[in-house]
Amino acid sequence: MTSTMLVLLGVLLTLALLAVKSRYIGFRSQRPADLAGTAPRFDLRTHLSGPILCEGVIYGPTGRVASRFVAEMEGVWEGNSGVLKERFHYDSGRIQDREWRLMLSNDGMIRAEADDVVGPGEGRAEGAGVQLRYRIKLDDEAGGHVLNVTDWMYLMENGTIMNRSQFTKFGITVAELVATMRRVPR
Repeated sequence: MTSTMLVLLGVLLTLALLAVKSRYIGFRSQRPADLAGTAPRFDLRTHLSGPILCEGVIYGPTGRVASRFVAEMEGVWEGNSGVLKERFHYDSGRIQDREWRLMLSNDGMIRAEADDVVGPGEGRAEGAGVQLRYRIKLDDEAGGHVLNVTDWMYLMENGTIMNRSQFTKFGITVAELVATMRRVPR
């Protein structure tokens, strides 16, 4: 076998292993059905309603902290349609606003739209968890890249929501977000 053939075989084997890993091992392999029957039950209309305080950290591709933030959120629902307004205050001094438009179906499916989301995001609420998958376009100052996002929110017994998101490009994780969300008492 020539050295070119060996290199090609190595590249193909590496790609196959990466595909298997992302499908069957690790964060992105989780499925909403894995949380079926877990308690407490995550109901977006209840748990993402009213004022919410969010605190989080964004890790870059090397696993080091790239940014920290605090966000104020406000969720308003009419039946199965909701709007979640977010205002992020980053440690750099930058402020970012986002408005999610959420549509729920009776079987737990979620459709999510926002101005910086490319096409609709889709997800599912099951038991104590919510999964969303979407494509987000970064600001021009962050390179303007479009990243694939796998976003999980887990409802804790005390009502706190733990959020973990992975951002990928070409199947490679380029960032990760870990955050808490807590409803602000009125």
